[in-house]
Amino acid sequence: MKFDVAILGSGLAGLSVALHLAKTRKVAVISKLSLLDGASNWAQGGIAAVLDSGDSHEQHIADTLVAGAGLCDEPATRFIVEHGRAAIEWLIEQGVPFTRDEEAELGFHLTREGGHSQRRIIHAADATGHAVQVTLEQKVRNHPNITLLENHFAIDLITSDKIKLDSGGTRSCLGVYVQDTKTGKVHTIAADQTVLATGGAGKVYLYTTNPDTATGDGIAMAWRAGCRVANMEFIQFHPTCLYHPFAKSFLISEAVRGEGGILRLPKEAGAQAGYRFMPDHDPRAELAPRDIVARAIDFEMKKRGLDHVDLDITHQSSEFLMHHFPTIYARCLELGIDITTQPIPVVPAVHFTCGGVVTDLAGRTDVKGLYAVGETAYTGLHGANRLASNSLLECVVLGRAAATHIEQQPSTTPVALPDWDESRVTNADEEVVITQNWDELRRSMWNYVGIVRTTKRMERAQHRIRMLKEEIDEYYTNFRIKPDLLELRNLVDVASLIVKSALARRESRGLHFSRDYPDTLPKALPTVLTPKRRR
Repeated sequence: MKFDVAILGSGLAGLSVALHLAKTRKVAVISKLSLLDGASNWAQGGIAAVLDSGDSHEQHIADTLVAGAGLCDEPATRFIVEHGRAAIEWLIEQGVPFTRDEEAELGFHLTREGGHSQRRIIHAADATGHAVQVTLEQKVRNHPNITLLENHFAIDLITSDKIKLDSGGTRSCLGVYVQDTKTGKVHTIAADQTVLATGGAGKVYLYTTNPDTATGDGIAMAWRAGCRVANMEFIQFHPTCLYHPFAKSFLISEAVRGEGGILRLPKEAGAQAGYRFMPDHDPRAELAPRDIVARAIDFEMKKRGLDHVDLDITHQSSEFLMHHFPTIYARCLELGIDITTQPIPVVPAVHFTCGGVVTDLAGRTDVKGLYAVGETAYTGLHGANRLASNSLLECVVLGRAAATHIEQQPSTTPVALPDWDESRVTNADEEVVITQNWDELRRSMWNYVGIVRTTKRMERAQHRIRMLKEEIDEYYTNFRIKPDLLELRNLVDVASLIVKSALARRESRGLHFSRDYPDTLPKALPTVLTPKRRR
């Protein structure tokens, strides 16, 4: 198959690129499950942008820089923030049903989240990501220039050096191998430009708010193709994931605390049950940035031997809660928790990958013809800690920027790409190896490279990851591929990058907290890893 542009991933970043390009290009959107199975569809809170005259770009930039703990790239932050209003207006033009407020300047309700000095979060109740995704999905499905390849898993990028093509010393991306997961057949897809929009890597940890698709595929493929990655040690733990044996990865939005939710000790804390502990950790209390709130919860849980803490918003009226948080209200009620009269049990869980593939502000990577956007990419916006609701903004702004740059590129001369070769492999004899390695990898990352880290724990993780990688690479070399194996291969590469980055940072900053290096160095520098050049 041949396309002008192949987009790997179907979240907000990928669909934004596709819709901007489809006017002039033949585009393929490749999704390893359905279009709505990515993390964008799960996003509850909203999109941060300056939409009110009482707010300003400078305030939004300042809030982002503070949350990023000195590691945000200021030009990138300014570029994304200043293009925020245009991004929101584009989404409104597409028909996204943001929550209305007739008394507001733009006619839309704006909420406030942790780390923001103003109400600047535009949202669709408490299911913004779903509202955006459903709207853009309909546009994409109906566009004649967009081909959808759902249930197709990207195996690896096809680069000029892999097929021994002389490209004048410049490594370029020529396309991608993808497997139809329903038939098992591997297709060769040629493309003038390839865009990685595969999301983050939350599934590298045992507990995460991310969907099962978040296995770091784009980051791992880009690394293997020769791209630099940066700041992989900064893994954001969302402070408030619902704690319930029958609830998998259900997020309690930042906006609950933004609307007055209070973190308290649960009844298991005995005499101190109901105690509001956040003021003991930060003067901003529940509205402190996510890394501070997550560490505070982790501290209280470990200190007191608790499985969770409580998030209490019962002081708000039933009408207010059902209007502003209908999804959270309904899901909790299904599980026997009435948030209008009962606190919500919560626990931290991995939520966002702040690092990723190094790109410029057009989404370009180190490999010619290869772009990365969204959570897969590292633009410098998030620094050492992502400010709430900046991520969806980045998806739309950089999605448009990447599309604009791609439109300016000339068509390339078609190159004959080799078909996928599985002539020397056999069917796996024991697939329990995949299950065992998958579980061990994620448990090791959770126990050794979590919210609070030590050098000894991380070295232990590095040792285990090295052994697992050898086993997984051997398995990949000798047996026919399956989605579980491909995801595991990507996860072990990403885990290795996270640990290597974390060990290189000899300080505590933002989301990276080391007991061995508790102080913050006077100068903030990103952690940039460069792959060894293949011979």
